[in-house]
Amino acid sequence: MGLVNFHCEATCGQARAGVIRSRRGTVATPAFMPVGTQASVKALTPAEVEDTGARMVIMNTYHLWLRPGPEVVRSQGGLHEFSRWPHAIVTDSGGYQAYSLAQRTRLTEDGFLFASHLDGERLHLSPEESMRVQGLLGSDVAMQLDVCPAAGASAEELERAVRLTTRWAERCLDARRDGQALFGIVQGGLDERLRRQHAEALAALPLDGLALGGFSVGEPRDAMHRTLRVVAPALDPARVRYLMGVGTPADIVRAVGSGIDLFDCVLPTRNARNGQVFVRDGKLMIRNRRHRADPGPLEPGCPCPTCSAGFSRAYLRHLYLAGEILAHRLLTLHNLHFFQQLVAEAREAVLSDTFPVWSQARLSRLEQPEETE
Repeated sequence: MGLVNFHCEATCGQARAGVIRSRRGTVATPAFMPVGTQASVKALTPAEVEDTGARMVIMNTYHLWLRPGPEVVRSQGGLHEFSRWPHAIVTDSGGYQAYSLAQRTRLTEDGFLFASHLDGERLHLSPEESMRVQGLLGSDVAMQLDVCPAAGASAEELERAVRLTTRWAERCLDARRDGQALFGIVQGGLDERLRRQHAEALAALPLDGLALGGFSVGEPRDAMHRTLRVVAPALDPARVRYLMGVGTPADIVRAVGSGIDLFDCVLPTRNARNGQVFVRDGKLMIRNRRHRADPGPLEPGCPCPTCSAGFSRAYLRHLYLAGEILAHRLLTLHNLHFFQQLVAEAREAVLSDTFPVWSQARLSRLEQPEETE
């Protein structure tokens, strides 16, 4: 038995329902991981995140490397003790930050040279350093350091990203800490052939899971899903299939239909702070005037603490416009519950062999036109 194992319980077309087993318990899939970049899911306590149904979160190597530093986290007992999150933790490797902070980063054969976004300090993140940091952080699953090309990258850039990411996967395996699982990251942009070749190369390595990176970086959504429909089923079926950084509720439904097991995205928390709420019929903007005197909840029948406690749209709009922190907390609670309920429904649809019917009905509601003022 490996450090992280995947067991598939049922399939419906390409969609899968299963269980991820780790030393910190099991995670039913499809599963959504809230993002705790700085070792905290913004605005919520660990107990509140747990109550949404989440059993795995993702934290960020680059940001924790800079502040407070992995040695500080290690001295506090690792991320679980430091953050008081009792379930599984994944740490991203820092590769995505090299993409998102591209103007402050230079790619070399040996890793990334960063100018810190905090103070400009020159930093070198190699595969070995990424694994050292993740080892000190003590996550259950480390992600390999990878090269994430931007949308529209040339064929030469995509091929270089794949070559380096494969070599870095081997170096990460050599450098990983005992007791820490390691997932590889498949790159290749929208090039289906290159993606499949990279998936085969990484599948030949003793990695505990396989992720798809380099999506949702500016490419058209239709093109992303077209590529996913080809590439996701080509990933090793015996390992966890993880789609990184994606996405909207509709993206998740479509990706589950392509065979993806695990997701993460900042949308439920970031959009809550911007006043956007996810509901069964798409999205609503709590600041819109139509909610000014609305006594109803965000979503009738929603079991989240915000809706079940009776907080009205009128009150939530008032809090948001007044800049009250409680608005961020209540909207975040609702959004995270919504995402967890969505993947739970997808799981039940796979188990009951009704996923195509369920997904079609769900997408027809999720993809309603956005609310106007």
